[in-house]
Amino acid sequence: MKKIGRLEKPDNNGSAQMFQNPVLEKMSRTHISIPIVMFLVIGVVSLFYGLTTTTIPVGIGLLVTLIGLLVFTLVEYLMHKYFFHMVPDTPMKDKLQYSVHGVHHDYPKDKDRLAMPPFISGLYACIFYFVFTFLMGDYALFFLPGFLMGYASYLGVHYIVHAFQPPKNALKILWVNHAIHHYKDPDVAFGVSSPLWDVILGTMPKKDK
Repeated sequence: MKKIGRLEKPDNNGSAQMFQNPVLEKMSRTHISIPIVMFLVIGVVSLFYGLTTTTIPVGIGLLVTLIGLLVFTLVEYLMHKYFFHMVPDTPMKDKLQYSVHGVHHDYPKDKDRLAMPPFISGLYACIFYFVFTFLMGDYALFFLPGFLMGYASYLGVHYIVHAFQPPKNALKILWVNHAIHHYKDPDVAFGVSSPLWDVILGTMPKKDK
């Protein structure tokens, strides 16, 4: 198995200490509900302003929202594959890769580190808003809610697949794929909230013969 973290094998019961300073250590952790609620509230407010302050037809606006959701699934896939799993071939990249993702592979059941801390999540939302507004003007008020809805869904699914047993229905594939990614082959199953781009781009786990 390709080594992503620093432990010989994942520790399902432990938690890494990222900072010696207790305040910074506390700030590096968050309950999963905080960023999820944050993104959903920002998304609802943005959609409200899109519906009440622009002349964009409702149907077009909702289509843009769906496009925002779809775009997020692609961003999730690309970030996971190319940023979270970057080759740590320099000391700086090694520290960055471990801080943002390698630690999660070492301690996959650490529920307090399944999302970025609230202040970083809030910064992300602000950056998304200004970038989308620069690129698409008023349409950003519809695109942002879809994108943030995708982000919230990703966080929720990621938490659930680590915290609960898989269901006996079609959603089980999300649990199976993510377990393969963590415990068998980290070079497959980069989509957490959806296997869509793994299917399209050929990184679905291979079925055992």
